[in-house]
Amino acid sequence: MKTLLHLLHRPLLHVAGLSFFLNLLLLVPALFMLQVFDRVLASQSNETLLVLMIGVGIALTLLLALDHLRARLQGVAGNIVAESLSPAVTKIVIAQGARRSGRGNSESLRDVGSLRALFSAQGLLALFDAPWAIVYVAVIWLAHPVLGMAAAGAAVLMLALALINDFVTRREIEALQKAAAGATRYLEASLHNAEVAQTLGMTDALIARWRQKNAEVTALQQPTATKTVAMAALTRTVRQAVQVLMMALGAYLVISGEASAGVMIATTTLLGRALAPVELIVGSWRILAEGRAAFRRLGELLNSAEAQPQRMALPTPNGDLSAVNLMFRAPQGERMLIAGVSLQLDPGESLAIIGASGAGKSTLVRLLTGVWKPSAGTVRLDQADLAQWPREDLGPWIGYVPQDVELFPGTVAENIARLGEVDSLKVVQAAQRANVHDLILSLPEGYDTMVDPHSAVISPGQRQRIALARALYGEPKLVILDEPNSNLDGAGEQALAEALKALRGQATVVVVTHRATLIQHVDKMLVLDAGKVQHYGPSAEVMRAMQQKAQQAAQPSGGGAQVVAMSRAAPPEDRDANPFERMEKVS
Repeated sequence: MKTLLHLLHRPLLHVAGLSFFLNLLLLVPALFMLQVFDRVLASQSNETLLVLMIGVGIALTLLLALDHLRARLQGVAGNIVAESLSPAVTKIVIAQGARRSGRGNSESLRDVGSLRALFSAQGLLALFDAPWAIVYVAVIWLAHPVLGMAAAGAAVLMLALALINDFVTRREIEALQKAAAGATRYLEASLHNAEVAQTLGMTDALIARWRQKNAEVTALQQPTATKTVAMAALTRTVRQAVQVLMMALGAYLVISGEASAGVMIATTTLLGRALAPVELIVGSWRILAEGRAAFRRLGELLNSAEAQPQRMALPTPNGDLSAVNLMFRAPQGERMLIAGVSLQLDPGESLAIIGASGAGKSTLVRLLTGVWKPSAGTVRLDQADLAQWPREDLGPWIGYVPQDVELFPGTVAENIARLGEVDSLKVVQAAQRANVHDLILSLPEGYDTMVDPHSAVISPGQRQRIALARALYGEPKLVILDEPNSNLDGAGEQALAEALKALRGQATVVVVTHRATLIQHVDKMLVLDAGKVQHYGPSAEVMRAMQQKAQQAAQPSGGGAQVVAMSRAAPPEDRDANPFERMEKVS
């Protein structure tokens, strides 16, 4: 926020300077009325009237130019806000969404919009004009002390109304913002499951819940709007009443011979001008309050991000991956999702992570990528804690396929190239390494086929295979795959197995799977149960340990001999698969 304020310093300083000259020029109409009533009418001089009109015309022309320039500069300040904050805030929102398993919060982006709207509102310019009320009151005081005291009292009254408006509506506006943001978040989250809602006939129930949340917003909005409108109406009425009283006081002084008619008209005009910004501020108070709250929230967001130290760039990793006593506690809970997991992979080695549903496999994967930070323990890549790696530098050396695959809007080639500049040779190489080149060529436009997240042109299995090509783009040293075959058919799974086989020795690979077809291509296995390591070591040793455990679990029921016989009689593929089925039942 300090950087933002520094960027805004110059345009806002220019706005303040222009406000100075604008408010000086706004004295001209009052002086013109004073001269017309006190000189022109008394002297009956057409020449004097002409000269005064020429002078006022020049002043009003300058006023037009300066007012237009000030409004343009205000727009520039709003653009600076958006252009400066949007990338940084978006980056933080994406990082937060990654830590929340893709559930990003768009409130901060809406705060950027609120702040931009603030810099486009007339209420902000009124804040620059409001201090000039002191100058106008001083000029009125010079014209006549009694009128000056009346003007000062009127200014204090209007300021008191503005403060009361702030006191009365501040909490309601903030509560309204939170409720509206909650309703929007609920609708956004529901739209992600639109297919399920439509298929299962849940649309009406979904809309009913959304309307209930909107009703809560409306319940908060109605009293807030009532108070805001009432205060704005009261402010306008008080301003008009004050001007009437000022005119009446001036008329009394004219009748008493203590002031001229010109003084009466000029001071009434100046008082109206002095009170106009206060009225405009009260009328625009909701926008100003929302902008102020957005500024505060963005300041907290950016300051928390700035607290992260700048990291020095590290050399290209070799793929030496280690995790020491990893612990991870569920957010807003006491349950340990990962408890004391340790592992070691040399460059080029591969690891399969298996376990029952809910064992903590995906959580461990996110810890190994560095997207989630462990509650205790460390994950190191080439002996450097992942927290020490700048994310922009680490990303190109990691290949990752999440459990729920999503492609980005754009072409297939752009997705494989990770939305960077498309290098055709690297894109094709990545597709060939993932054995998906022929599949992409069969698409309507090949590599130039547009990806629509909501379109059925590319099936879930095809998306998963394209995501594998994206993970293998460039020269990743660490490839992490979270159930990469969950949507694949037989051909796709065979292509995945061949890709993993080709990666052996070239990159460190971690794969989460429930199927035995991928195990024969890995060096080590890790079996998780309730976040704890049950088995870890070379694949052959872990398989033997799992078979023994399954046999021991089956013996009390008298089925031990049958299990052993089935294991011996089955083909090699089936013998590989049986321990997984037994492990699922035992877990």
